[in-house]
Parts: sequence; structure tokens; C-alpha cells
Amino acid sequence: MQEITNVRYSSGDDEEPFLTDPAALEGARDEIVSFVRRRVAEADAEGVVIPMSGGIDSTLTAAIAADALDTDRVLALGLPCHKTEYLGATDARTIADGLGIEHREIQLHGLLELFEEQVAPAIGSADEEILGNVVARFRMICAYYAANTRSSLVLGTSNRSELLLGYFTKYGDGGADLYPVGDLYKTEIRALAPHVGVPKRIISKEPTAGFWAGQTDAEDLGAPYDLLDAVLLRLVDREEPPQRIADELDIDVDTVEECKRRFVTSAHKRAVPPTPGLDERTR
Repeated sequence: MQEITNVRYSSGDDEEPFLTDPAALEGARDEIVSFVRRRVAEADAEGVVIPMSGGIDSTLTAAIAADALDTDRVLALGLPCHKTEYLGATDARTIADGLGIEHREIQLHGLLELFEEQVAPAIGSADEEILGNVVARFRMICAYYAANTRSSLVLGTSNRSELLLGYFTKYGDGGADLYPVGDLYKTEIRALAPHVGVPKRIISKEPTAGFWAGQTDAEDLGAPYDLLDAVLLRLVDREEPPQRIADELDIDVDTVEECKRRFVTSAHKRAVPPTPGLDERTR
């Protein structure tokens, strides 16, 4: 699991909290492209695999990968499970074609049905969130199967907002070799996307994990990303106390405390699993 640090791309302007200046965005883009190219070369990998939902994060990641590598070294995987995801799958296919990268689509609904028939009865019924995590892990399995068959790396599509809030499935969409856009807040993802040719219809989509019909990130997290990003930047990067943040942003302190709770309790998702440290007994 990639460690999430407080290191941020510098915009060169202390008054600008997020990367929105065109020059800063272009610098961030160049750095991310170089990062992907360098990491693939260091791993002696043949290429990369990207699970594509048709949303802004995976579209931006695919565009960056296509810039960093020869397009025949990039595989986009469409992995829809529910009917509500089919439009996104169509968008992913169209975008992959536009980027000139290979696209394969795998329907996961039958796999989920088989899981519910074979596994759930032996363990117990599950709610929508738990089944959503199951689907996310199916996607990880498919991505790594494709990566293994092609000697490639899996590119995760999570952004900094999601990673800091723990808004991803452990060993699901959190299972990846690299997070190319993992240092960018959602606010910055939206600012950078037009610079790499992401279509407006993709940028304007309501963010969703696609766990069930009508599910949205804002509803799950209790606030839209523009507000969450403003809180996280002050809470994590600047280490300001919750009450000061609430006063600065003119919001209820409970909103800030909830962000803090999510950040603290999700630390295990961002860390390598701990060991007992038995070597201490032999020192």
C-alpha cells in the first residue's frame, strides 16, 4: 500500500491552497507522467492495467498512462456489475478508443450472483455496503489477473480525498501498484482533467462508487468534495485544530470532527499490515 504523506505539489503561491493555476497544473501533470514512466521502467514491467469506470479519476489516470507509455502498453478494463454502471462502461470504452488504448470489458454480475449463492449462505447475509466491497475486490482480482498475464502493473485510480478519508475498499480499489493521481485532491482532479482532454461530460458526472443504484459519494461522506477538500487540507496538511477549521469555513464543527474520525480510523487502509515484531525478543 502506498504511504500517504503530507508532501504536496507546490503551486508557487502560498495563498492558493489547491492546484488550479495552469502552470502549476502542467507541472503536476508532467511530474505524474514521469512518475508512471519511471516506476514502470524500474519494475521492468511490460505496461499497465487500469480499471476504468467511466468516471473522472479513472479517465484522468488512463490519459496520463497513455502519455507516459506507448499506447499499446496500456490496457483499460471495464468491470461493470450493475445496470446503473453500464453507461459508465460505455463511456470508458469510448474514452479508451479515443486514447488509442486497448479496452476489454468483463461483466461481473454473474460472478456476484454465484458468490451470493455459494458463499453467503454458509456465512450469513450481507448489506449493500458489504456486497459493494465484494464487487470492488472482484475488480481487483480481474485487474491483477490481467496484469499477471501481461507482466504489467495495476494503476489505482483513487485520489487524495478518497485515500485520506478511507473511502475505498481495502484490497479492492485500494489494491494497486501505483496511485498516479493519489496526491491530488478531488478539487485538483477536476482542475487538471481539462488539461489532458477529459470530456466535460465526464468531469461533470456526480461522483459515485457504483455500489448500488442512486449511490453517491456526497451522500456517503456527508458533504460534497469541495467542502471535504477544504477541511482535509487544513486538518491533514496544515494540522489545524477542528474548531479553527470550522470557524474559517463557517461550518459546523461536527463536520470537521467526522472528517477527522474517518482519517484516523482508516489509517489501517493506508498502511502495510503490522506484524508482532518478534525480532525484539532476540535483541
